[in-house]
Amino acid sequence: MATPSKRPPKVSAKPRAAAAPSKASTKASTKASTKASTKASTKASINALPFLRFYHSEVLRTKTITVLTTLEDSPDPTKHRDALAKLVVELNDAGMDYCFIKPLKLAKPGFIVEQSATLGMAGALQVIGSVVRNIIGRMDAPQLLSVSASIRQLIR
Repeated sequence: MATPSKRPPKVSAKPRAAAAPSKASTKASTKASTKASTKASTKASINALPFLRFYHSEVLRTKTITVLTTLEDSPDPTKHRDALAKLVVELNDAGMDYCFIKPLKLAKPGFIVEQSATLGMAGALQVIGSVVRNIIGRMDAPQLLSVSASIRQLIR
């Protein structure tokens, strides 16, 4: 099997035009058509994109919905920064556990490897948690509502 770099180039079935348009007109028409097609297809393509979700506890689901609803219904969403930051940290913890730690344990790599992975992941999640709390703690109302909407898109 050939590696990607050694594959023969694809031959185009389209015949070449006799005279090429100027670079300026080609560039302008490409920009205009790209902008129009991007706007039209953005909504449709977002729904068609593949995604990955994870299962979490009912308690965390209830907490997620409660925090998001409270933040979205609040006249001042900035009062709920800490709650949103804590929620994002918990969701990160649950997601990393579901996507990495549980499959690792199912693979039974051995006690030392499991402990190393668990300890390493705990350290990484502490650093990520600190960054998340710092960033969300500085967000204004529209930014917080945007994060909330993004999380809602992942909920089913």
